[in-house]
Amino acid sequence: MNVRPSILCPIDYSDASAGALRHAAALAEHFVTRLIVLAVEDPMLTTAIDLGTGVHWSPDIAERETAKFVSRTFGADSPYLALCEYDTAVGKPPVEILRVARERSCDLIVMSSQGITGARKLFFGSTTERVLRETTIPVLVTPPVNPGPIGMADAKRLIGRIVVPVDLSPASIHQTEVARAVAERLKVPLLLVHVIEPVRSMLLSRLHLAGLDASRRAVAEEGLEGLMATLPPELRQEALVAFGDPAEETAKVVRDRRAGLVVVGLHGSPVTGPRMGSVTYRMLCLTPTLVLALPPRISERASDAHKSSTVMASGTATRVAQKPVGLSCATVPSRIQRDGEAAKPNFSMR
Repeated sequence: MNVRPSILCPIDYSDASAGALRHAAALAEHFVTRLIVLAVEDPMLTTAIDLGTGVHWSPDIAERETAKFVSRTFGADSPYLALCEYDTAVGKPPVEILRVARERSCDLIVMSSQGITGARKLFFGSTTERVLRETTIPVLVTPPVNPGPIGMADAKRLIGRIVVPVDLSPASIHQTEVARAVAERLKVPLLLVHVIEPVRSMLLSRLHLAGLDASRRAVAEEGLEGLMATLPPELRQEALVAFGDPAEETAKVVRDRRAGLVVVGLHGSPVTGPRMGSVTYRMLCLTPTLVLALPPRISERASDAHKSSTVMASGTATRVAQKPVGLSCATVPSRIQRDGEAAKPNFSMR
């Protein structure tokens, strides 16, 4: 049985969730999908309503409130209203969001990075991080503002440039492919970024290994060149190597380049651990932009050894014996921009 594609948008009735709802509706209209608007209620609040007012809380009441919120966001005559389906859950927000996404076979979750604060706060903030850590479907995280009426016709102007922070693990290939597809569709430039974290090892600091950073940079540049070799030459593209904290350096690049979309992977690596949700969430806190977070594919772990020629282990670059097809750098000219340097003329972005 074919299931109609669907987008899930959790809300908490704040301006931030109204902004997420606007992005979700624009996508749903463009791709002709269902838009499931979900309200997650705190069980303590529902109990308090029952005890304090004598009015029995029911999902129907919550769904009516959700429909009113959607109508206020778009206007009573908006065609977006016909796209919406309403759902209500009671419980821990991240658990319920992921459950509904799974049970309704959703293809994308769209949610704000933050929501309202105080007693009425339902789930945004730390819940967004929890969803990023455990999701099995892509998540589009929106800035905590209401941008006003938007549509897919505004996408190129709003996004401007796509930044793709990669760790050069095998999953970086899929991450780059998704970013390339979006960049080609919107006709916007693409910037690959790899951040080399400082080596935090007493042993290495005592050994004073000369040229370690230069060696790690060389490995990073070769890996980026391999990824760029998979991109079509007509796509405006460049790459950047930086040193420092991945979240902070990526946020800096996003601000400096005025990028409107960041495509990140939620996969694990020997350096970052099992999932990168915390790094992604820190970046969300540092820069207000759209972030498309991609969970690992089922086949990634089984094929890791056949897809990449480099891994980052304990903060140092370690060679893998077999280089993957499509990441060979033997014939690729140098196109990597180092942090703080001017881009080479034939690859500079205007």
